[in-house]
Amino acid sequence: MSRARQPPLVTGISPKEGAAWTKVTIRGENLGTGPADLIGLSICGHNCLLTAEWMSASKIVCRVGPAKDDKGEIIVTTKSGGLGTSTVSFKLIRPERIGILDQSAVWVDELTFRTDRNKGISPLSLRPSNPLGIDIDKGKITPKDLELTFPGMSADFTSENFSATWYLIENHAGSSFDQLKIAASNLKKQATKKNEGSLAYVKGGLSTFFEAQDALSAIHQKLESDGTEKVEGSMTQRLENILNRASNTADTLFQEVLGRKDKADSTRNALNVLQRFKFLFNLPLNIERNIQKGDYDVVINDYEKAKSLFGNTEVPVFQKVYAEVETRIGALRSLLLEKLLQTPSTLHDQKRYIRYLSDLHAPGDPAWQCIYAQHKWILQLMQNCRDEFISGQRVGAGALDPEGDTRPPALGRLSHTASLKRGGSLRTPRSSNWHFETPQQVQFVEKLSDVVIGQLPNFWKLWISYVNGSLFSETGEKSGQVEKSKKNARQRQNDFKKMIEELTSRLVKLIRGALLPATLPQGELSLYGGWESKTELAGSWLTQIIHTVRGCHEALSAMEIPNDLLQVIQDLLLDLRVHCLMVTLVHTTEDVNRLAEKEDWLVDNEGITSLPSRFEQCMVQMLQSLKEPLEIKPGETNVLQLEQVQDQAAELSVRIMKVFVNSLEQLSTKTDGDINTSHNISVDLSSPDRFTGIQEGFTPTSEQRLLIILSNCQYLERHTFLNLAHHFEKHSFTGTEKITRVSVDAVRGLDRKLFEAYIERRADPIAGSLEPGIYAGYFDWRDCQTPTGVRNYLKEALVNIIAVHAEVFTVSKDLVPRVLSRIVESVADEMCRLMQCVSSFSKNGALQARLELCALRDAIATYLNADSNASFKLALESLPQLHSGADKKLLEELLNKFKSSMQLQLTCFHASSVQPIKR
Repeated sequence: MSRARQPPLVTGISPKEGAAWTKVTIRGENLGTGPADLIGLSICGHNCLLTAEWMSASKIVCRVGPAKDDKGEIIVTTKSGGLGTSTVSFKLIRPERIGILDQSAVWVDELTFRTDRNKGISPLSLRPSNPLGIDIDKGKITPKDLELTFPGMSADFTSENFSATWYLIENHAGSSFDQLKIAASNLKKQATKKNEGSLAYVKGGLSTFFEAQDALSAIHQKLESDGTEKVEGSMTQRLENILNRASNTADTLFQEVLGRKDKADSTRNALNVLQRFKFLFNLPLNIERNIQKGDYDVVINDYEKAKSLFGNTEVPVFQKVYAEVETRIGALRSLLLEKLLQTPSTLHDQKRYIRYLSDLHAPGDPAWQCIYAQHKWILQLMQNCRDEFISGQRVGAGALDPEGDTRPPALGRLSHTASLKRGGSLRTPRSSNWHFETPQQVQFVEKLSDVVIGQLPNFWKLWISYVNGSLFSETGEKSGQVEKSKKNARQRQNDFKKMIEELTSRLVKLIRGALLPATLPQGELSLYGGWESKTELAGSWLTQIIHTVRGCHEALSAMEIPNDLLQVIQDLLLDLRVHCLMVTLVHTTEDVNRLAEKEDWLVDNEGITSLPSRFEQCMVQMLQSLKEPLEIKPGETNVLQLEQVQDQAAELSVRIMKVFVNSLEQLSTKTDGDINTSHNISVDLSSPDRFTGIQEGFTPTSEQRLLIILSNCQYLERHTFLNLAHHFEKHSFTGTEKITRVSVDAVRGLDRKLFEAYIERRADPIAGSLEPGIYAGYFDWRDCQTPTGVRNYLKEALVNIIAVHAEVFTVSKDLVPRVLSRIVESVADEMCRLMQCVSSFSKNGALQARLELCALRDAIATYLNADSNASFKLALESLPQLHSGADKKLLEELLNKFKSSMQLQLTCFHASSVQPIKR
C-alpha cells in the first residue's frame, strides 16, 4: 500500500491583489499530480476550479472570481493530498461601477460587466481532462527532464507550442499499443461529433427561418397593394415618421452625453498623442537640462533619434517642436565650439568636443579650427614667457659676488688662505658673503622648454588623430566623416608642417635672442632680443642650457616628428656647443690669470707650491665641464672636427698656457715692496736666520721666489703639461701636440730666463769677491811666505757657496746640482782668469796658489762639470810645477788640514747624490 502524499501548501500568489477575473499564478508544494488530481481551488472563499489550469506540482494558473470576501486565503484540494493550507492571502479590489450616463472626471473604458445570466466560461475549463479517453499512466520522467528534452515546447494541447510526443510521454508512457489505437479512435469520434453538432443546430432552427421568410413575403405583398407612390398616411410614411421621431428623441436624450463623449475622445486622442510622442515634446527641455549637466552624449543621441523620426515630418505641430530642437542644438554647437577653442585644455577634452561637434554635424572643420587655435596659443605662450623675463616680473636674477662675477665655481674659485696640495680637491668652502642664484637666461630656457615639451606633444597627437580619423565616433564613421577628415588632413598637411616649423623656429629664435643675439638678423632683435642688460653666462650655465635644449629635442624626436622639422634645433645646439666651448676657454683664461693671486709660497717636500696643482685641476675641471657640450649625440656634429672651431679652440688653449706662464713670470718680478712682509729678512747670506724652514705665513725674498718658480717650472714641464696632454686627448681635444709643444717652449723659456737671473744674483757676488780677497793685505804672488793653509777669502767663498746650497736646498733639492754647477763654473772661470793674469809666481806663491785651487776644486768636486774642470785645469797649468817632494808633501798636508778643519761645512757638498742637470 503506497504512502499518502502531503497535503497541498500554497506559499505564493502573484499578483497579491486585483479585481475580479484577474489572472493569478499560484505557487506552492504538493499542488497535485495532474489536472485530474486537482479537485478544488478557492480564493477568498470563491470556487475558482472552473478557470484553474494545472501547470505542475508547484504551479497553478487561474482567474479570481467575484468573491464576497475582500481578503482571504488560497485553498487547494487534491485527491492525493486532500485539503491544503496557505501561508499567503489575496486581496480582492472592487472597482466602482460607473453608468453610461454618470459624469466622470476621467475616461472610463467600456467594460463588459457580468450579469446574472450564465456567461460562457474560459476555454481553459472547457478542455477535457482526458482527451484520449484511456487511462492515464504517468511515467517516471520528471517535468524538468522533459523541458530540457523539448525546449520551447509544451504538453498543453491548447498551447501554440503543443508537442504530442511530450504529452504521450508524460501521460501515457506505460500505455500499450492497443490502448493507443483506442485513443486514436476516440479522437476521430470526437471530431465527427463536433461537425454533426453544428449541422444539427442548423436543422433545429430551420422552421424559424421559414417563418421569417413568410413574414417578409407578406410585408412585400402589402406594400405592393398600397402602391409604389409616397402617399400621406401610408404605412411606410407612418413608419418613417415614427422612426424619425424615435431618432430625434434619442438624439435629444443622448446629445449632452454624446458631446461629452466626443470631447473626451478628443482629449483622449490628444493625450494619446502627447503620450505617444512625449519624447519629441519633452526634448527641448531635456536638451537644456542635459547641457547644464554636461551630458552631451545623451543630447546627441536624443537629437539623432528625433532627426531620424521627425526630420522630414509634415505635421505642423511636430515641425514647430522640431524647429525648437534645432535652435537648442545650434546653441549647443556654439557652446561646444567655444569650449573647444578655449585654452588651456587637455587633449582628452579636445577630442571629446570635436567628436560631439562631428556628431552634431557642425559646419566647417572643428578639428582644424582647434589645431589652428592651439598653434596660436602655443606661440603666444612662448612669446609671453620671453616678455615676462624681459619685463623683470620674474625675480631671481643671479646676484653678484664680491668681485662682480656671476659665474659659478665650476672652474674653481680658490681660497686665498687654504693651502692646496697636489692631488687635493678644488672644492673649498664658500665664504659667508658669497651668494649665487640661477641666472634669468637659464630660467628662461628651462621655462620655455617646459612650455614646448608640455604643449607640443598634445598638439602633435591631435594632428595624428585628425589624420587617422580617430577623433570621430561610430556615428561619424558611418556618416563618412572619417574619410572626409582624412581628405582634409591630406590637403592641409603642408599647412600643419608650416605650423611645426613656426613653433620650432620661434623656440630657436627666442633662445638665440637670449644667448646668441649676434646670430639673429637685426630686424628680429627687437622681437626676440632685449637681454643686453642681463649678465653674461659662464660655461657651466651654458652646459645646463645645452642639456635642457637636448632634452627638448629628444622629447620632440620621441614623438616621431620628422627630422627636417627639428633641424633648426640641431643647428641651435651646434652653435650653443661652440659658444659654450669658446666661453669656457675664455673664462678659464681669466681664472688661470687670477691663480697667481692665490700663490701662498708654501712648498712641499719636492719644492712645489700648490700653484701647478691648482692650474692642473682648473684645466681638468674645464675639460670635465666641456664633456657634455663636446659629447656627440645621435644626429649631432662633432664640434672639434670643424676646422674653424679647431683653430680657435687650440689658439685659446695655447693662450691659457701662456697666460699661466706669464703669471709665473709676473710673480718672479714682484719686488719685496709688492709683498706684505710679516718680518724682516737679513740679506746677509751668511746669516743662519736666512734659511729657517718655510712655514705658514712665510714671505719669500725675490731670490727665493725665483727658486720656487724655477721648481714649479720644472714640475710643469715634467708632469703637469704631460698630464694635461693626456686629459686633452681623453676628451678628444684636437691640437694637443701643438698645445703641449708651445706650453713646454714657453715654460722652458721662462725657466732659462729665471735661472740666469738667479745665477746672476748669486754667482756674481761670489766670483766678484775672489779678486779682492786674493790680494787683501797687499798680497803678492812673487813675494810671499811659505804657505801655512788656505786663506780666508777662499773659505769665505766656500761659505757663500754653502749659503747658496742651503737656500736652494731649502726650496728644492732637485735644483741644487743645476744651481751649484753654474755657481762652481762661474767661480772656477774667475779663478782661472785670475791665475792667468798673474805674470810670475815665486816658489811659495805657486805653492799657495796650487793649494787654494786644489782645495777649492776638491771641496766642490761634486758639482764640477766639463767647463769648470777645464777652467781648473787651465788655472793649474798656468802655475809653475812642483818638483821637490817636500813641496808636494807640504801641499798634501795642507790640503788634508783644510779638509779636516772644513769637514762640517763641506758635508753638504757630499750629501747630495743628484747628478748635475744639463740644460
